[in-house]
Amino acid sequence: MDVSQKCQYALRALFELAKCHKQGVGLTPASWIARKQDIPGRFLGMIMNELAHGGFIQSRRGVKGGFALAKEAREITVGMVVRYVDGPIGPVSCVRELRDDCGLAGNCAFIDFWRRVRDAVAGLYDGTTLQDLVDEEVGARSQQTVMMGI
Repeated sequence: MDVSQKCQYALRALFELAKCHKQGVGLTPASWIARKQDIPGRFLGMIMNELAHGGFIQSRRGVKGGFALAKEAREITVGMVVRYVDGPIGPVSCVRELRDDCGLAGNCAFIDFWRRVRDAVAGLYDGTTLQDLVDEEVGARSQQTVMMGI
């Protein structure tokens, strides 16, 4: 049930765009995103292109170009991104997709368990938006400042 490195980069890029949007920044250059989120530039370009095709971001080329979210950060869930980049969510293939090649089909002691795992993970992914993550980071930073007495 690993989230691919590509998907992690996609989530981090979208997270950075959500932060920029909250700060009132317009278009954000890919080089900024790559630097802030430690994503290899060449790989980020391919990911951003894919995210644009998926309707997650808008892009504009040129000197004043860059990227911005195509939707509000509160409208994009982690689950949407994970499914778009990595496909269906599930710990084992029999609960990710319909399969009829299992010798235990219809008689598997684990199938309900695997479905509960899938549903719990999907619930967390689908219940978490980019805005939630941005707000959590802001809250964590505020908490650190209070704890340091600054």
